[in-house]
Amino acid sequence: MTAIQIETQYSTGASRRAIEQALVAAGKDLGHLRPEDLALLEDFHTMGRIATAQLADLAQITPGDEVLDAGSGIGGTARYIAERARCHVVAVDLTGEYCAAARWLNQLAGLDDRITVRQGDVTDLPFGDATCTLMFSQHVQMNVADKSLLYAEARRVLADGGRLAVWDIVAAETGAPDFPLPWANRPEYSHLTTSDRLSAAIASSGFEIEHWNDLTGQAAAMMQTLLTLPPGPIGLQAFVPGFESKAKNLTAALADGRLRAVQGLARAV
Repeated sequence: MTAIQIETQYSTGASRRAIEQALVAAGKDLGHLRPEDLALLEDFHTMGRIATAQLADLAQITPGDEVLDAGSGIGGTARYIAERARCHVVAVDLTGEYCAAARWLNQLAGLDDRITVRQGDVTDLPFGDATCTLMFSQHVQMNVADKSLLYAEARRVLADGGRLAVWDIVAAETGAPDFPLPWANRPEYSHLTTSDRLSAAIASSGFEIEHWNDLTGQAAAMMQTLLTLPPGPIGLQAFVPGFESKAKNLTAALADGRLRAVQGLARAV
């Protein structure tokens, strides 16, 4: 996707205002907001906070890690990691509106001293070589056509022995998904590849894959359960236009095998 397509996909011009209205409607005190108050609306990926926690367990984050959250959205993963591991996190996203919302939410949650937000392209990161020890990448590569460029850049900014933690949606061999989807309103905005090709792109960029887990069944079951729950005032629907139809299309494609969900950990070698 181009920068213009990314802007078209994710920007509404009102993300911060919509999130603020949702928090107030849920009875949250913005002057005394806790990080956990944001959990239902800040994890813009399949399985939400549960997937983030599972990936963090796999990555074994320590307070000494310098973490890069690449494609950070409104900053949910960065806040979770900073709060959980007490480490410093740099959050990078191409969408300026999301970066602004992330900075505001970091401040409300009392985590702005541990998180730095930068607007930038994950295929051209604004950092020097070997500047981080762990990179999180959740539901990012589906918007990037050149996987080799994405993971070569990840390898460049990771120190030797650093870890790349991924949680992604990949294509299967049983037909195309229906659109819109959370990362693409239209087919030309989506750059899905298969699980095998994705792992090969990572390995060929200077990584040794240590874990590669297909969690499609778990993801489909959880998403199906979530769709049966009545919507509350706090949720991704607060700032993601058409979220209900996007989530339904994603869940249906996971359930019938047109899409797969993979979790991976690779080490820079």
